[in-house]
Amino acid sequence: MTSLAYDLAGPSDAPVLVLGPSLGTTRAMWNPQHAVLCRQFRVLRFDLLGHGGSAVLPGPYTVDQLAGEVLSLLRGIEHFHYVGLSLGGMIGMALAASAPDRIDRLALLCTSAHLPPADAWLERAEHVRAHGTGSIADTVGPRWFTPAFTDRAPYLAMLAATPDEGYAACCAAIAAMDLRSVLGRITAPTLVIAGHDDPATPPAHGRRIAYAIRGARFVELDDAAHLASVERPAEVTALLTEHLGGAR
Repeated sequence: MTSLAYDLAGPSDAPVLVLGPSLGTTRAMWNPQHAVLCRQFRVLRFDLLGHGGSAVLPGPYTVDQLAGEVLSLLRGIEHFHYVGLSLGGMIGMALAASAPDRIDRLALLCTSAHLPPADAWLERAEHVRAHGTGSIADTVGPRWFTPAFTDRAPYLAMLAATPDEGYAACCAAIAAMDLRSVLGRITAPTLVIAGHDDPATPPAHGRRIAYAIRGARFVELDDAAHLASVERPAEVTALLTEHLGGAR
């Protein structure tokens, strides 16, 4: 039995596409892409452990643990595409490195293989445990979106509704994460997307990932911060459909 809440939509005979969300959001963050992707794929969206409708297990979590939860959800599905943003992308890298034969194509958005300093993540975890996830909205909002993007309320509401322990436990997973040494194991054709204005995972982090994965393609989007799939939905959707539609 899985600990993760999820939904599944799209043609039953289509290739499976898994969408991994960012820290502090739910699977609904993929709404701007969902309808289009469901035309071509059997789309499985999940909530991170400790987020949304998923179980809130006591922390700290690890990225390998989070990836293991996704594999449990996919029991019986031998091959799939994977798209993840931020922590969802970190999970994708862990999956693609540990189970390379199962992932056909990989897309990593606004993410990093190593995101120090660890102390900053652990301090954020303790702050959230003491004051709640809603207390960091004023800090997170400017990191998720550029000043020009005003339709941020639904996404900040996701953050405020995230269980404090789940958010803090995932912060600990990022604090302990270092995937740099396993990127060379990834064999899936990979697209790496970065937001030019992303202060959380600046484009240099995406470039380093793309450099370490053989044949990976790197794209930097102007006028986008950390939630680039929300701020530049049409461009991200087009990039994903082009990348995922190719033969391996």
